Amino acid sequence: MIKIAAALLSLLLMCSLANAQDRPPLPALLDGFAGRDDLTPLKTVIVSRSGVVVAERGYRGNRPSDSTNIKSASKSIVSALVGIAIDKGLLEGPDQKIAPLLAVELPASPDPRLQEVTIGYLLSMQAGLGRLSGPNYGRWVASRNWVRFALAQPFDDVPGGQMLYSTASTHLLSAILTKVSGRSTLALAREWLGPVNGFRINAWDRDPQGIYLGGNQMAMSARSLLAFGEVYRNGGKTADGKQVVSAQWVAQSWQPRTNSRFSGDIYGYGWFQREIAGETVHFAWGYGGQMLYIVPALELTVVMTSQESGPSARTGYRDALHLLLGDIIDTVKAAPRLGE
Repeated sequence: MIKIAAALLSLLLMCSLANAQDRPPLPALLDGFAGRDDLTPLKTVIVSRSGVVVAERGYRGNRPSDSTNIKSASKSIVSALVGIAIDKGLLEGPDQKIAPLLAVELPASPDPRLQEVTIGYLLSMQAGLGRLSGPNYGRWVASRNWVRFALAQPFDDVPGGQMLYSTASTHLLSAILTKVSGRSTLALAREWLGPVNGFRINAWDRDPQGIYLGGNQMAMSARSLLAFGEVYRNGGKTADGKQVVSAQWVAQSWQPRTNSRFSGDIYGYGWFQREIAGETVHFAWGYGGQMLYIVPALELTVVMTSQESGPSARTGYRDALHLLLGDIIDTVKAAPRLGE
């Protein structure tokens, strides 16, 4: 019996080793993405394990150092700035009401429910105001005053109700940060996230009043987006141990608060969450397929950037990127010493 058990154990070990050897290492895996027709929009992929870049690739002439529009992935950056503002005492916290902060921009006869909208509801897309993303985005950014236009929208739900994804909600946060600090959101980002090695915002659109667009039209490189993601993976600390975002805010941002009615994904404060390849994944997602994935259990941070010429959700391309991450996760699990 002992000999049989030993033989079975040896067979299992051999099978496990064979499976690990059959799975391509990360550099080869990333090389394989280049020839796939379903991944034509893919521009770059970077994989970092325990703070070390273990593989990165650019496709069709693109490079990880090139500036790219990260679109709505910037909502996670705005969320970080809100958390820092709270820690600095510029804001009271997620339960603070926004109406007193934006009083001069409120409609002449405001809906009483505006008095119940909080910082937290803007972060979790539960303000209740009509959505100004998707088909409504154009008429919003064509208005003369984006903040006033957003606050004048009819309510589609009560504050704290269902998730109504709207870039206007994040823009209101940018306006609030500008109001309470007396400085532009870009200046705050450059100062507060400045200690993060490799983080840089190259360009960022503004509204007619000069307020930087919270949650869209932000340009940075894939490496810069990775540097930001590493801060959250590392509990709010830079690689050299400086606390730039509080660990408490990271935890609050990743706490499930609602669900997307489109994808079913969990949403927190500017971050989505879903299970991929058996692991809990927190991610920022921008139009066209601008992705920042964090897999805490594996100490894994992955960035994918894509052409921004078309949507990624209804075309299935975003799901293809999730599957790519699943392949990366499986490869890391099969070779746990990868990157050492």
